[in-house]
Amino acid sequence: MSTALIVVDIQNDYFPNGKMELSNPDKAAANAVKVIDWFRQNNKDNIFHVQHIAGSPELGFFLPNTEGAEIYETVLPLEKENTIVKNFPNSFLKTDLESKLREKGVTKVVVVGMMTHMCIDATVRAAVDLGFEATLIEDACATRELSYQGKVVPAEQVHYSFVSALDGMYANITSTEEFLQQNN
Repeated sequence: MSTALIVVDIQNDYFPNGKMELSNPDKAAANAVKVIDWFRQNNKDNIFHVQHIAGSPELGFFLPNTEGAEIYETVLPLEKENTIVKNFPNSFLKTDLESKLREKGVTKVVVVGMMTHMCIDATVRAAVDLGFEATLIEDACATRELSYQGKVVPAEQVHYSFVSALDGMYANITSTEEFLQQNN
């Protein structure tokens, strides 16, 4: 069984001074780098970087041909690694991610990236719906606070609410350290 890493939307607009700044994106990116490095040493042909490009300017961030839409410098893909461009939260929707994974015989995916409550959630659920076994490295993900009718939900609560909703039924949830220990 083959395993692939999917690095979702670690892009400049999510970092300080970006158009959609997240809570603790640097910490999540640093953990994602550790997982990327592990895959580069052990499973180098199965790394898929996903880059969200806004389908319309109303999104307000990840606008085409802007610095904010570029992949963050610490996680830049190597030349031989796959880059998938998407226009929706779900990394599989209207992209060739599924076909590329199937071509390589992938049955399991490990997911890291941003935003936990949106693109990570959508991508993990879609992966499982398509028959892949999913692992989510939760501390290699970041999100932001949300609000609804004047009620503010802090970023940490948003993150853990979505992670706990995915745990078990959709994904094996683990930390960077646990993943590296289990796979060394």
